[in-house]
Amino acid sequence: MPRILIPALLALLPGLAPAQEVAITPGMTEVIVPTAQGEATITRIQDTDAVIEGDFARIARPCPNFCIQPMTPAPGVTTIGELELLAALQDPEITVIDSRVRPDWETGTIPGAISMPYTEMADRLGELGCEPDFDGFICEDVGQIVLFCNGPWCGQSPAAIRRIIDAGYPADRISYYRWGMQGWRMLGLTVAGGE
Repeated sequence: MPRILIPALLALLPGLAPAQEVAITPGMTEVIVPTAQGEATITRIQDTDAVIEGDFARIARPCPNFCIQPMTPAPGVTTIGELELLAALQDPEITVIDSRVRPDWETGTIPGAISMPYTEMADRLGELGCEPDFDGFICEDVGQIVLFCNGPWCGQSPAAIRRIIDAGYPADRISYYRWGMQGWRMLGLTVAGGE
């Protein structure tokens, strides 16, 4: 029997489906996260020959605008990796924000993330629990947020973070997923259409 048919046949038989070869961690093959459209399952691409393509495969872009960003975009902000981001996506108390401009967001995003372009964030803090004030916002008892953009060379999230801190959002309630969509895609994690 051809080798290609064996996994397909095994998948049809209950309890005999092959284990995922490409896991997230040794004990984690998937993460289920809530989204506005219902639950989404995040896994890694199982094709071990897959490569990153498109704009995210480009490694050299002119600086400016595509300059390498600092590990921490502002004092008090926590930089996180993929496992912390997956945990945040499962926590209903944390809002994960894709801070890229809409054309970038429409190319695909992390399942469960909401779109709030960096150019609008400082004016939309009311959506994150802040109250308008003459000098910006009063952001007492606001939730934890995580921002990401295109990758370590993308300045959209760092700019948004600095702007919302200036507008009143507390830095210690902000996390930054620095690797952004480039890192997410590089690891073969599930990408959702713009939600």
